[in-house]
Amino acid sequence: MAKSNRTSLKVEVARSVTAAEVRGDPEVSALLEAANHQLKAKGFTEHGQRHASLVGNIAHNILLRLGYPQRTAELAEIAGFLHDIGNAIHREGHAQSGALIARDVLRRLGMDPAESAAIMGAIGNHEEERGDPLSEISAALIIADKSDVHRSRVQNPDKLSFDIHDRVNYAATRSFVRVDGEKKTITLELDVDTQISQVMEYFEIFTSRMLMTRRATRFLNCEFALIINDHKLF
Repeated sequence: MAKSNRTSLKVEVARSVTAAEVRGDPEVSALLEAANHQLKAKGFTEHGQRHASLVGNIAHNILLRLGYPQRTAELAEIAGFLHDIGNAIHREGHAQSGALIARDVLRRLGMDPAESAAIMGAIGNHEEERGDPLSEISAALIIADKSDVHRSRVQNPDKLSFDIHDRVNYAATRSFVRVDGEKKTITLELDVDTQISQVMEYFEIFTSRMLMTRRATRFLNCEFALIINDHKLF
């Protein structure tokens, strides 16, 4: 009996890729390490595993506390974990390059194309220079990313050579995003050591971030508030 010349095609079936899978992926870990290594060499604050994990967790919690489905919250967590991965290529345009890297990673893991596209859009829009909150996932990612101001991000060991970004981050001893689902408010609470950096310096470098955070909060039909050292500023 003659052998058939037909070849079988491998059909990839989309599945629900989990945040745990993405966090444990060796390629993702290597890219985040490379991204932070490059930014550290340029004098930037930490953009590695710590920042990625924190942003993912905050984005996840924001949507859960506002009543969004668990899967939507998990997609926000994945977007948060991957959002800075493009820094492995270059700081400029890292949101767009990161979205493309994420697409390849998520495709390899077998994620549904629609879910992957939602994550790509969130990553591609997380920077204030070109981004906008265009979905629940992107809004949660923006809020989570811009809220991470804390001394643990400072990578410069020489306090005498701190620039303004080092100073402001090092002065922030507590940063917390409080979500009230009933009152529909999202509040960033900061404790700032004014012996290290004055509150005005925070606004000097982060005003554009706060404006973007407010836009993202409004996208989620909430109001944004900023409290520094127990004083509500807006």
